[in-house]
Amino acid sequence: MTNEKHYLAVDLGASSGRVLLGRWDGRRLALEELHRFANGPVQALGQLRWDVLRLWAEIKAGLARYPAVARGGQLAGIAVDAWGVDYALLDAAGNLLGNPFCYRDGRTEGVEAALFAKVPRAEIFELTGIQFMRINTLYQLFSMRGDPQLAAAHTLLMIPDLFHYWLTGRAVVEYTNATTSQCFHTRELRWANELLARLDIPSTMLPALIFPCAKIGDLLPALAAELGLPGPVPVIAPGSHDTASAVAAVPGLDQHSAYLSSGTWSLMGVETAAPLIDERTLALNFTNEGGVGGRNRLLKNVMGLWLLQECAAQWEREGQPYSWGELLAAAERAAPLHSLINPDAPELLAPGDMPRRIRELCARSGQPIPAEVGAVVRCCLESLALRYRWTFQALEGLVGQRLDAVRVVGGGSQNHLLNQMTADACERPVHAGPIEATALGNIIAQLIGTGQIADLMAGRQVVAESFPTTAYAPRDSGPWQAAYSQFLELIG
Repeated sequence: MTNEKHYLAVDLGASSGRVLLGRWDGRRLALEELHRFANGPVQALGQLRWDVLRLWAEIKAGLARYPAVARGGQLAGIAVDAWGVDYALLDAAGNLLGNPFCYRDGRTEGVEAALFAKVPRAEIFELTGIQFMRINTLYQLFSMRGDPQLAAAHTLLMIPDLFHYWLTGRAVVEYTNATTSQCFHTRELRWANELLARLDIPSTMLPALIFPCAKIGDLLPALAAELGLPGPVPVIAPGSHDTASAVAAVPGLDQHSAYLSSGTWSLMGVETAAPLIDERTLALNFTNEGGVGGRNRLLKNVMGLWLLQECAAQWEREGQPYSWGELLAAAERAAPLHSLINPDAPELLAPGDMPRRIRELCARSGQPIPAEVGAVVRCCLESLALRYRWTFQALEGLVGQRLDAVRVVGGGSQNHLLNQMTADACERPVHAGPIEATALGNIIAQLIGTGQIADLMAGRQVVAESFPTTAYAPRDSGPWQAAYSQFLELIG
């Protein structure tokens, strides 16, 4: 019999999902992957939606694998994290009103003018502290006015909250994901009902809030029996926004360093004691999102490895499948700093022929057109590194101090070429890892919630002692200085 305590982390990303087992021996964590599955929006009749019932089936399949690997440990908690901004609508009986829309769906195109005509941009920012992106929940709900589904909605749940509801039968929204919605009063820690009323968006469908590390409820007995799990099993609220969980697991993060959660999206920021809501933050379009342990996450969204994912998907459709290793090797052979793009250009948000769009952006700006696969990949990576530099310098200006390092976590922490480019472009050392930071942050919240560790700092120390990191020192910055001047012209 072992004294290990076991925690199951369900980590849903925009391109894949995982169910992981965290083994806690009282000092260190070990992770074991139980199930990994693909994810992605499904297009039907011109709409992009998430197949949440398939995801639910995959989650159950992963949880059901636990008994075979338990080896006598105690199952002490389950928690789900996922991407932000998207939501599910339920009717009065708690039934799902259709598959949730994907934030990349085109229904929010062009809604800004109508929205800001009702409530000025500055007023929205003063209440919510959130950057303006047409993917935000606020934009999505505004685009749904008059939709029968919205009229029939009794409850709105963010994506991870939907799965917590199906696990426990309790409908609540976790704080960190609520803050991504731009429907949340960030200073008063409540829904911004007055804002929604001015935009003709019903707020009665917004449920009670719950904060990270709190118990949502126990796994439903019938579900526990179906999955073969011993009961009762507590379901704990993590930082249910995947970035909140990832940041919770950044080893060594302090007031002198920035984090970079690198995956489909890149999210670069710093932790602050309180939201930073002022004219500078608004002008730079930075965001304030909730974190684990009462932290505020001041950050910027950057398009991220979505660019390469879509390039790889297009090349596979054309009969040229490449592994990630092959793509990075081709990029290393390509000429450096030859062509650049703004990775956040609106043309790059939706799925489709990404190599063609990148070449069109280069042609439009009068640059050499990257013809070969390696040149396209290098263009993406170098453009991301320069966007990180812009974001890093903006963060230093906002917090009023020099930042000494960039701490990269998530799947992108494996990308050695991008990590080195980031160090070179930002002229700061980069510390990369762990890869599964989101699942680790999820488990840290469970450890705190079940009394195994004291707080967030203790959790980060556990991660530092349990998982290795890789350091990248900055090299010659001269070529990057010239490229940055060119990049600033591209982003305006």
